[in-house]
Amino acid sequence: MKGQPKRRVLGKGLGSLIPDVVAGPDPLAGAAPAPADTTRSGAGGAPLEVPIGEIQPNPHQPRTHFSEEEIDSLAESIRSAGVLQPLLVRREPGGRYTLVAGERRLRAAQRAGLEKVPVIVREIPDERLLELALIENIQRDQLGPLETARAFRVLVRRFGLTQAEVASRVGKPRSTVANYLRLLDLPEPVQRLLDEGALEMGHGRALAGLANRRDQVRLAAKAARLGWSVRALEDAVRRLQEGEKKRASRKRDPNVVAAEEELSRVLGAPVRI
Repeated sequence: MKGQPKRRVLGKGLGSLIPDVVAGPDPLAGAAPAPADTTRSGAGGAPLEVPIGEIQPNPHQPRTHFSEEEIDSLAESIRSAGVLQPLLVRREPGGRYTLVAGERRLRAAQRAGLEKVPVIVREIPDERLLELALIENIQRDQLGPLETARAFRVLVRRFGLTQAEVASRVGKPRSTVANYLRLLDLPEPVQRLLDEGALEMGHGRALAGLANRRDQVRLAAKAARLGWSVRALEDAVRRLQEGEKKRASRKRDPNVVAAEEELSRVLGAPVRI
């Protein structure tokens, strides 16, 4: 809602590592620059220019899908304006660097034909390298539903964080984290549709409410084929669940139903056996 202060969600993540190096939002990075930081990079905390060939990708990058159209657009902007926000890197033995944050900018700079890019160098241990890569992508909504879910799972399993702690790290409600994690329990055909973009997070959340995996697969395929909205799929799921309840009630033992009625009469309260 307009007028409300923007929620600070990074804590001691990327916000404490990337200095403010431009005077406004970076159109190439898709996000405003982080708070100022005077820890070392170049002289006085200024970015360094390093050869692109000396920067290796982050081995823990959770994002597996990059839009070629998006990279082309960034590359065109970089050709005319340069890279306005430095990449965050870690120095490795031998003088090379490992990328921590900014893979989209790195790919676009490579496509634009740049030989060097501005970087901020930080000493980051391996476990923080993974955590920061996850948090950067999650906060900037650059991951697909399953990529986000897998990133949350890594934060829970590898770092031992609770769902509430993960929610606090990435600035999302705990219920949102729980809903994403439920996507990982969906059948493989449904997960494939989510990965391909045929279904959205909302579709997956609705399907996760079904107990029968065959129903999940069947409705997922139908929703993708017919281009159902999330609301349309939710309605279909609700109708299916209501039908199952009616069928279950018709199959109940009449003796059990009679006992319930008698107990309800005696106790003066609804009874369910």
